[in-house]
Amino acid sequence: MVGQLAAVSVGIMFQLPWYLHMPLAILAAAVAGGLWGLVPGYLKARRGVHEVVTTIMMNWIGLILVNHLIRTYFKAQAERSETIRDTASLSSAWLSELFGGSRIHLGIVVALLAAIVIYVLLWKTKKGFELRTVGLNRSGAEYAGMNVNKNVMMSMMISGALAGIGGASEGLGVYGYMTLSSSFPGFGYDGIAVALIGANTSIGVILGAILFGGLTFGAQNMQMAADVPYEVIRIIIALIIFFIASSLLVSSFVSRCKKWLTIRKGGNGNGSDE
Repeated sequence: MVGQLAAVSVGIMFQLPWYLHMPLAILAAAVAGGLWGLVPGYLKARRGVHEVVTTIMMNWIGLILVNHLIRTYFKAQAERSETIRDTASLSSAWLSELFGGSRIHLGIVVALLAAIVIYVLLWKTKKGFELRTVGLNRSGAEYAGMNVNKNVMMSMMISGALAGIGGASEGLGVYGYMTLSSSFPGFGYDGIAVALIGANTSIGVILGAILFGGLTFGAQNMQMAADVPYEVIRIIIALIIFFIASSLLVSSFVSRCKKWLTIRKGGNGNGSDE
């Protein structure tokens, strides 16, 4: 939400050529989201406050703050902000025609580029190795001489920047403005599920996002065309998440069974099995 407001604000206030206006709006969203994510990152690193608690609290702060700024500085009519300039828009007529008149826009290109950048950062750079190490074993990373607090804050900034870019995609590509909201859009919860399905890898996240997008928006068409309840799709999504999450449990169970069988065979071979 914070990133979307930043992008829409730049799209409204500035008058620039498209090759400057569009990147500037996306950059503003990334910076705003990154700074917003830095706050819970700092509290986590310096004060040991759990990030789930602080980010949920900051969601409400962000919702109220965004509504206040729209109402005070950018409100046009019908409880929404003014419309962005065309030079900042991510909408693409040729891309929409290519996909049968859908609302697809250049934001999908931005998302794919972001996935590639994150892949390179996490798996091909020293900083990415530090980020992954701190996430997997904080004590081990600290023992190895890594700056744990700095990496925690950086990871939260990166995630906030990515969320801000996602908000820019909505504001600049789908709507072209931002509305006053009384509730959250729920993208964060879908994002957790997509990351889980994608096993926290860039390629997996791309494929998981395509799956979720197809199920979610296809469900709306199925409901209108074939009178299929929307809840059926949500149940399918829940089952997918359940079986993927349970795979870890199954793997652990199989591993324990193999270990037990190995011990039993060893006991039989030594004649010590009772």
